[in-house]
Amino acid sequence: MTRDRRRIGESLISDDGLTRLLDRLPPWLIDKVPRDHHESDAAFRRRRRVTGVVSVAGAGLLGVSLSRKPDSTSFYALTLGVAATWVAGGIASGPLHLGWMQTPKATLRRPLITPVAGGVTAFGAFYAAALVAKQVPPLEAAITRVLRYAQQGNPALVTTTTLANGVAEEVFFRGALYAAVGVDHPVLKSSAVYTLATVATRNPALVLASVPMGLLFAWQRRITGGIQAPALTHLTWSVLMLRYLPPLFADKPSIDDTRAAQTL
Repeated sequence: MTRDRRRIGESLISDDGLTRLLDRLPPWLIDKVPRDHHESDAAFRRRRRVTGVVSVAGAGLLGVSLSRKPDSTSFYALTLGVAATWVAGGIASGPLHLGWMQTPKATLRRPLITPVAGGVTAFGAFYAAALVAKQVPPLEAAITRVLRYAQQGNPALVTTTTLANGVAEEVFFRGALYAAVGVDHPVLKSSAVYTLATVATRNPALVLASVPMGLLFAWQRRITGGIQAPALTHLTWSVLMLRYLPPLFADKPSIDDTRAAQTL
C-alpha cells in the first residue's frame, strides 16, 4: 500500500516536527485505507444543503440545552433533541460508512482496539490539562459550569445523554459533514465547523476541548474512511471524562452555589 504519511501530516498542520514524528509511526496507524465513496454531483449538493441547515439548527439547540438547569426535564429533553438532530441530519444527508483499519499484517478490519486506546490516551491528556486548568480561575469556572450537569444530575440520564450525543456527533460531523466539505482539507474544515457549533454553548472549556478532539476524530475519519473509529474513541473518552473529571472539581462549589451565597 502506498505510504503517504508526509502528506497526511502536512494536511493537518504545516509543521516539520510533526511530519517527522508521523514518518516514524507504523504504517498501519497512518496509511489511509483505500475506499470508493464516490457520489453524483446532485447527491453531493443535497448533502451540503442538508448539513448546512442541520449544523445551524443543531448548534442552536445545543446552546439552549446548556442554558437549562442541571437535572431538569427540559435539559434532558433538549440534550436528547440535540442528539436526534445530529443523527437525523446524518442519515438524511446520504450514505454513511463504518470504515476500515489496517492491521500490522496489512489486512483490513473494522476499527476497534486502536480507537478505544486512542480514547484512553486522549482522556489521560485531558486529565493532565484539567490539573493545570484548576490553577486558572476562568478555565476552572468554565469547567465547573459544565461538570455541574454531571454532579447534580441523575447518573443514568447523564450517562445516557452523554453517550447518545457522542455517537450522534460522529454520525453527523465525521459522517455527513466530513463528506460534505469536499476533498480539500476535510480534516481542518470539518473540525472548524465542529468548533463553531460548540461556540454556541458559550463555554470556553468546551470550545477549547473541541479543537484537539475535533482534529483527532476527523483524522480518524480520514484514515479509516468511516465513523466507527471516531465514535469508539469519542465514547471511550466521554465515559472516562464523566467518571473521573467531576471528582477532581468536587471540592469547588458550583457557580450557582457561589452566587447564591453572595446574595445572603
